[in-house]
Amino acid sequence: MLPSRADIREVWAQAWPTVIAMLSYTSMQFVDSLMVSVLGPLEVAAQGNGGSWSWVSIAFGFGMLTLVNTLVAQRVGAGRTAEIARYGWAGLWVALGYWLVVLIPFALVIGPMFRAMGHEAHLLEMETSYARILLAAGIFTISSKALSNFFFGLQRPKVITVAAIAGNVVNLVGNYVFVFGERGLPELGLPGIPGIPAYGVTGSAIGTAIGTAVEALIPLCMFLGARLNRAFAVRRAWRPDFHAIGEVLRLGWPAGLQFGNEMICWAIFMTVLAGGFGNEHMTAGWAAMRFVHISFMPAVGLSIAATSLVGKHVGEGDFSRAARSAHAAVAIAILWMTCCAAIFVIFRNELTGVFIDASTPLDSAARIRAIGSQIFICAAIFQTLDAIGIVYTGALRGAGDTFVPGLVTAVLGWAVIVGGGYAMTRVFPGLESTGPWIAATAYLVILGVFVALRFERGGWRRLHLLS
Repeated sequence: MLPSRADIREVWAQAWPTVIAMLSYTSMQFVDSLMVSVLGPLEVAAQGNGGSWSWVSIAFGFGMLTLVNTLVAQRVGAGRTAEIARYGWAGLWVALGYWLVVLIPFALVIGPMFRAMGHEAHLLEMETSYARILLAAGIFTISSKALSNFFFGLQRPKVITVAAIAGNVVNLVGNYVFVFGERGLPELGLPGIPGIPAYGVTGSAIGTAIGTAVEALIPLCMFLGARLNRAFAVRRAWRPDFHAIGEVLRLGWPAGLQFGNEMICWAIFMTVLAGGFGNEHMTAGWAAMRFVHISFMPAVGLSIAATSLVGKHVGEGDFSRAARSAHAAVAIAILWMTCCAAIFVIFRNELTGVFIDASTPLDSAARIRAIGSQIFICAAIFQTLDAIGIVYTGALRGAGDTFVPGLVTAVLGWAVIVGGGYAMTRVFPGLESTGPWIAATAYLVILGVFVALRFERGGWRRLHLLS
């Protein structure tokens, strides 16, 4: 069922603010990496490891809270506006509980976890500090996700776009202030900040924490503002509604399992399998991964737009239009990520070099470039099917189909990313870190084919979330 121009326009109107919003956290991580790359390659690895493992614990909550989007969007489509505010509050209550029960305890054990991986002392200190600050600030990160899904479901994504832009501006300034402090960047003629110590990698985490706080407070003010209160009686619905919270948890845990489990597999992949070949491989891997994140986050934004629009049209009972919305989002994502694939191939040496500081020894810099170039080839191969997998997963989520995709993703993640990656290191050790990247490529190809077939078979049309 081919999408019409009207379908593409509808998806794009919903998607472009969402794409900008979804680039936010990735952009913050990218800025963090770029800033600390001035300090050296080990700092890039520390920031990547700390960010990856803190993100693992946050990702479960992120995935679970995507169902706020579905629950709100379906009620918008069905015209049941009196029920909308309760799901916004349910998302916030789930976010608070998740921060207390999951993120804070994880912050206490992440240091010993890195130590068990055998990382050297200086790397251990930097990556632990970075991760703990992000986890402590996780209340802002996870609450921002709850609110963003509320506004996405309400078909008002521009609120989140404004918040994302503001958060990234604050993050950029905060990174400069706290990473370089009084030192500044004399190489670029940029002054230091009197009285502020240069915190290095830790400073980049402080800047990101402040940025995410700003990103959460803007939609919170809009959520509690007079306009939404008049339309949906938001302020009266603040007390915990255990039925609405239960719906978010019941429908959201498979999506949380899918997203969080995938992040665990990728974290093991980056820090243990690919990263197990040494700091140069770890640095090259994180240099590539930062650009991979930038390439697929617009597809994640299109996936969220698909969730919102499929949910809305399912609520209206218009399954044909829901399918066309999904197809339009897939088409846009394929176009974007195929272009990214071409860029990865053509500029693979230059992209790797972005995160290599001029002070890095020439022989080490050459090895990092060579490793990164091979990784970018793998990334280019899986781009198109990754776009298909990401967007169709969002479309299925909009209809409430979360359990089977979550289960299959978990099985494939451990079997192919972790199991296949480990097998490549043992059977083909001469490939070094490229071996696990080949396994990761196979995972994304298989997953993309699976979710595309599941959506096209149409079982999601028989699901009914509205009671």
